[in-house]
Amino acid sequence: MKNNVASGKAGSTATPVKSDGIPAHELPTSRPQGALEPVAFFDDAMPTGVTVSHTGRIFVNFPKWGDDVKFTVAEIRDGQTIAYPNQEINETDEQDQASTLVSVQSVVVDPADRLWILDTGSPLFKPTEFGGPKLIYINLDTNQVIKKILFPQTVALPTTYLNDIRFDLRRGNEGFAFITDSSQKGSNGLIAVDLATGESWRRLNDHFSTKAEDIQTFLPLVEGRPFLEHKPDGTIQQCANMGADGIAISSDGSRIFYCPLGSRSLFSVETDALANRDFSEEEVAETVHHHGDRGGASDGLESDSEGNIYSTNYEHNAILRLNYYNKVWETIVYDTRLLWPDTLSLATDGYLYVTANQLHRQARYNRGKDLRMKPYTLFRTRVNAQPVLLR
Repeated sequence: MKNNVASGKAGSTATPVKSDGIPAHELPTSRPQGALEPVAFFDDAMPTGVTVSHTGRIFVNFPKWGDDVKFTVAEIRDGQTIAYPNQEINETDEQDQASTLVSVQSVVVDPADRLWILDTGSPLFKPTEFGGPKLIYINLDTNQVIKKILFPQTVALPTTYLNDIRFDLRRGNEGFAFITDSSQKGSNGLIAVDLATGESWRRLNDHFSTKAEDIQTFLPLVEGRPFLEHKPDGTIQQCANMGADGIAISSDGSRIFYCPLGSRSLFSVETDALANRDFSEEEVAETVHHHGDRGGASDGLESDSEGNIYSTNYEHNAILRLNYYNKVWETIVYDTRLLWPDTLSLATDGYLYVTANQLHRQARYNRGKDLRMKPYTLFRTRVNAQPVLLR
C-alpha cells in the first residue's frame, strides 16, 4: 500500500521539501518564557558571582578554575570589567594569602549597601591554607577595605570551598553572615559568622541535606545530555558533585534556604539555630525542613521581600520562583541562551540579575575539549520585587 502523503494523491497533506530533505516551513520548537536583557559580556575568564549595589553599581567575580584570570573581582563600568577595588589586591601573594585575593567565588552587597568579597583561597579547587579563605568588607563610598575576616582551619577546612553568602545585620552587634561550603572532596555544611567579633563556626557538617546525591539517585541533564565525567580509569561519576551551594534568607530572617549543586531538592534551617553556638548539631538538624523537588537542579538561590524564593535551573536553562503564598514553583524565565545560569542577585531596581557562564562546557567535563563559546553573559529580567534587607 502506497503512502498518500508521499505520493501526493488526493487527500494528501504533503509539505514541500528542500533538496536536502528538510521541510521548507519552520518546525515547532520550544517556546521561551520571560524576557532576558543582556547587561554585559565577558570575552576572557568565565564569571560566577554578581551583585548590584543600592545605587546600581555592578560587581562580578572570576574564580581561578583554569582560565587566564587577570583579576578575580571586577566592577562593570560602561560595559568594561575593571579590577576592583584595585589591581594590586587582585595579584595573589602566595607567601601572604591573607593580604591579597586568591580566587573569589562570590561578591554580595549586604543590606547596608556594603560589598563583601568571599575568597575561597582555593584556585583549581586546591587544598586551602590559613589566610586564603576569607571574607572582606569594602566601603563602596571610599572603595577601601574596611574589614577582613580570616577563617580558622577548623571552620574553613583544607577541603572547604566557600561558595555563597547571605546577611542578617540585625543579629549581634554588627550582624551575621551565613555561608555555604560546597566542597567536592570533603565535608559540606553551612558556616555562621559573627561580623563584629569575626568568630565563625560550622553547622550541619556533612548533614545529608548539605551533600550532593550520587549517580544512583540523581542524574543531571544539561543541554539534553547526562552531565557525567568519564575518568581515565573507566569509572563514571556525575559532574554536579558539589554540596551546599546556593543560599538565600527568608524575608523575615527566620530561615536560611540552601541547596546542594548535585540535587533537585531545596532545604531550609532555622537561622536562630545556626547563629546560636550553644545549640548542638542534633538540635540544629531538627530544624531542617525539606521543601521538595524543584523540577531541576540549581546553582544559585535568591529571595525577595515578599517571601518568594528564586532558583536557577541549570538543567532547563531557566529561573524559577517558589511562590510564598501557594508554595508552587513557577517559571520566571526559560531561554536557550541561559546556558548554566549560575548566580542570582535581586537589585533594588526590581531586576533579577543572573550570570550565564557555560560551566558544563568546560574541558574537564567534556573529555578534555573546551566547548564554551564566548562571550559569557550577564543578563537581567524584571521581577518587580525588592531584595531582603535585614538591618
